[in-house]
Amino acid sequence: MSIFSQTIIDFWQAPFLNGDVLYSDEVFTLVINPDLSEDRRVMVLETSEGRVMAVLTPTLADKLNLYQRQDLSESSFRQKLNKAGVTLHGADYLFYFSEAEKNLLLQENLEVVLRRLTEQDDAVFSEFQSSASEQDLDDSYVELDHWAVFGSFEQNRLVSAASMYPWGNSQIADLGVLTLTPFRGKGHARKVVRSICKYACNQGYEPQYRCQLDNQASTLLAKAVGLTLFGKWEVISPDSTN
Repeated sequence: MSIFSQTIIDFWQAPFLNGDVLYSDEVFTLVINPDLSEDRRVMVLETSEGRVMAVLTPTLADKLNLYQRQDLSESSFRQKLNKAGVTLHGADYLFYFSEAEKNLLLQENLEVVLRRLTEQDDAVFSEFQSSASEQDLDDSYVELDHWAVFGSFEQNRLVSAASMYPWGNSQIADLGVLTLTPFRGKGHARKVVRSICKYACNQGYEPQYRCQLDNQASTLLAKAVGLTLFGKWEVISPDSTN
């Protein structure tokens, strides 16, 4: 039985299990799904238990010359992708709260230095953004017009913010977080992420935290927040030639 909610399990099983199974063994499963969107016409999900699931459209399956009863593995599948000029975007870690951790979160009291931000905070938020590097702004994707935005303050200055938006027409809310460099390491990010996640849970959403595999600081934050690794997710690169 999974430690994660059924909402999370169902969301990820839908694209990877709905379709024609081309190959399946104890480690690797490959499925053809005609309902995939163009920007997700091939995806790979490796769960924290080590299972690898891949899914692609019938058109791509034809280009890769895939057919049933073919002996496949993750490595041979990736070789076929490379040979066909299909490039995958760098993998993201996917983190979620386990049901047990979510229950602890819902019982936690919010810090008084934290609050939800609204459009009335435009000037405060603009000052916050102007104090961050372009790279940090791009990596974090924290926006005031997202579905929910929370901020942490120090001496009335916004120093850390997290925002969320519903992801993939589901009850999952994807989040980003940014803390200004001089204020990192003080617990601001952990508090603001837990606060916005509690809000999302109370609204019936499952918080989702994604980060690149090489972003060690972000991975450490996910664990400090109480999130658990669900898996690694790859999707076709926007720059892919096929």
